[in-house]
Formats: sequence, C-alpha cells, structure tokens
Amino acid sequence: MLTTKYRSSLIGVSMAAVALIITVGMATGANLSTIVLLLALGVAPAIVSVVIAGSASPPNVAEILHAVDMTPGPPPSPTQERLASLCSE
Repeated sequence: MLTTKYRSSLIGVSMAAVALIITVGMATGANLSTIVLLLALGVAPAIVSVVIAGSASPPNVAEILHAVDMTPGPPPSPTQERLASLCSE
C-alpha cells in the first residue's frame, strides 16, 4: 500500500488535475453540465479510495480458521438417517 507521504502527494496531484480539467473546460466554453460531469469523474476515484481506506482490513487465514465453530450440530432427523442409509446401500 501507499505510505502516508505518497498518499498525500497523490491526493494533491489528483486535485490539481481536477482543477486543471475544470479550468480548461471553462476556458474552452464548455457547458456547465459538462464541467460538472468532469468534476464528478475527477472526484469519484478519490471518494472511492477514501471509502476503501476507511474500511476494516480483511481477516487473515488464521483468523478465519479460528472463527470456525467446531461444536457438533443437532442430531440428524429420521428422514436424514433414512436418506443416508439409502445412499450407502
């Protein structure tokens, strides 16, 4: 993953790129809806990365294996016993 130093510079570069796109759009006389669309497209990756970075990390293999419940379940019903005996014949 990116370190904090690189992450902050990446955010700064992306915001500068968004500002440049909006400035060029306004200078060329683009419609307001086009400028808003470009702004949304430029800001969306930053929002997604903030949401992903704020979430909890996925569990590792040891945590998954430790969380498995090894207690025996309820006894099989008579129907399940009958089906098991039919399948074993």
